[in-house]
Amino acid sequence: MSTLNFAVTGNSATQTKYEGYARHFKITVDEPHALGGNDDAPNPVEYILTGYAGCLNVVVNLVAKELDIKINSLKIEISGDIDPARLLGTSFNNRAGFLSLKVDIDLDSDADEETKTLLFKQVKERCPVNDNLSNPTPIEYNIFATNLNLN
Repeated sequence: MSTLNFAVTGNSATQTKYEGYARHFKITVDEPHALGGNDDAPNPVEYILTGYAGCLNVVVNLVAKELDIKINSLKIEISGDIDPARLLGTSFNNRAGFLSLKVDIDLDSDADEETKTLLFKQVKERCPVNDNLSNPTPIEYNIFATNLNLN
């Protein structure tokens, strides 16, 4: 299979609100009141956590099917702490992103412990979002300044 490309596009609606599209889905991003937003939608880091949980859900079910594991129920909770000081420009001691993440997966299955261990080893290796959060990803920025007059 060749590589797949995923993309989003959108515009700034306010200082804290972004309205974008992924395929035909509208996605709104906003900040909570505590960070100056209107709390109209999840904020960017909440979308990262949701994306991670959603990806884990897909990969757990995919690998479980390959290993012939019947899943009765699957619950995924992810949380992480962020020091807002770098975001707010008040300190540069900690990184701007998550200091760490905690992933809790509650799997109800008839599989034995050895099979569950194999399942989650493969899930961690195969989950694209886990890979992106665990490893540096090269980022290319192209900045276009509309109506920029340098004279």
